[in-house]
This record gives sequence, C-alpha cells and structure tokens, in this order.
Amino acid sequence: MGFWKAMFGGSELSPEEEKEEKTARNFDLLKYDGVKALKIGQTDYAVRCFQEALKLQEDLEVHDYLSQALLRQGELADAMEELQVLAAAEPENDSIQLRIAQLAYMEEDYVRMAEACERAMQIDGNSAATHYLYAQAYKGQGNVVGAIAMLTKAIALDEDNPDAYLLRGQIQLEIGETAGADADADWLLKNEYAHEEALLLKARVELAKGHADDAIKLYDMVTEVNPFCIEAFRERGSLRLAQGDKAGAEADMQKVLELDPNLLADVSGDYSAEGIEQRVSQAYSAVNPLGL
Repeated sequence: MGFWKAMFGGSELSPEEEKEEKTARNFDLLKYDGVKALKIGQTDYAVRCFQEALKLQEDLEVHDYLSQALLRQGELADAMEELQVLAAAEPENDSIQLRIAQLAYMEEDYVRMAEACERAMQIDGNSAATHYLYAQAYKGQGNVVGAIAMLTKAIALDEDNPDAYLLRGQIQLEIGETAGADADADWLLKNEYAHEEALLLKARVELAKGHADDAIKLYDMVTEVNPFCIEAFRERGSLRLAQGDKAGAEADMQKVLELDPNLLADVSGDYSAEGIEQRVSQAYSAVNPLGL
C-alpha cells in the first residue's frame, strides 16, 4: 500500500502513523543515550533518559537499566520498584529474584530477602548462590541454625565456594562452635584463599582456643595483607595488652586512631608511657573479636 501511495504522490504515512514513528524514534534515542550515559558513569542523566523513555513506551530492558542506574545512585527503594516490575513480568526468572534478594540485603530487609530466596529456590533448587543468599537472610534474622544449614547445602552444591566457607566459619565462631570454625578457616587457607578475612577468622579461632601466640602471628599476617585493617590492629592490641605488652598495645592503638580518629573519640589523653595501661585498657575494654 505504501508503494502505491508513493507512486501516485499520496502520503505514505497517516498523521497517526507519523506520530507513532516519531514516538518510537524518541524512545530509541532516549534509551540508547541512557545506556551510553550509564556506561560512562553519568548516572543522573541516564536515570532521566530511562524515565522519559518509559513515559513513551513500556520496555523491560529499560526497567532493567533504570534499576541499575538507581542502584548506583543509592536509590534503593526506587531500584527495588523497578526489579518488582521485572519480577512480575518474568515470574520464572530466578536471576531477578536473586537481584531482589541482594538489594534487600543492602536495605537490611531480611524478611524480603528470604522471600525472594524462597521464590528463587522454587524455580531452581540447586543454585549454590541462592542458598548462600538465603543463609545471609537467615543470619540477618538471627536464625544461625538455618544459616549454617543453608551454607552447608551451598557448599555441597559447589565445593569450591570460599564465601560460603567463610560465612559459615564466622557464624560457627560466634556461637562457640570453634572446631567447625577452625575447619572452615583451614579449608580457606589450604585452598589458597589466604586473604584478609580468612586470616582474620583463623586468628580469632586461635584466640578462642587460647593460643595467644599463634593468634598474634596470624594478626601480623592480616596487617601484612591489609595494612589498613582496623580490626586486626585493635584485636591484636587487646591481646598484647592482656599479655602485658604495653608498648605493643600502645602501637596498635595509635594505628587504630590513625586509621579512624573518631572510632575511640571517648578515650582521652595521649599515648605516652605515663598512664598507658589505664588509657589503653579503657580503649580496649569493649573489644570482642568473637562478636559475643
């Protein structure tokens, strides 16, 4: 029909068709300008583009991009709304549920996080990632037994799962299951996951077992891996003070104050030799590396 209109001089498009074509062109322009802006970090502009594009046309891909842009802006509630749109449109897509769970974790909404994980498990019950996120949700709700069970299942589904070993070890240490925490820490170190958090877990395990010297050596390793780890300096200093090493405790506390001057703002006085025991004792009085 368009061919005959063109041949005999008629208008190829009706006013309504021209309007629709213009709307489609504007939508494409806004969408891809938004994508470009998102890629180069111009998040505010990207959000405006995506929002304007959605006024012209519903598009799941744009909702997806908008959720990412809002997340980068820290607009968590708005990002969640976009993910809910995607979830409603694709109820069998477990990856969307996992994104909802991750965002809920950032919001510290562990009930919503658990619900999203449950929906994801109904879609795919053999996902190690889903079990790990479910464990985080359980931990946030104070259900440590459920968390450990989920982490154990995550490890069964994926044996090379350092995040699951680490979190399970941390939880077990918190509830006094030192042997289990020790085994998880050893797995991490034996499998060359000797990063800051694994070493810190092992140091805390040795401290819980009463092996002060071994704990200090491990804290030394933590500070070598990350010379900005406040927890390592603070916990090593507390241990040194308990062993009567006032100079070592003072050095660690000075390092803590350098890294975060506001952390111990209530501790008055300088850290000279005079009165060091009283002041450092005050600074370390609340230190509890086991989280008990």
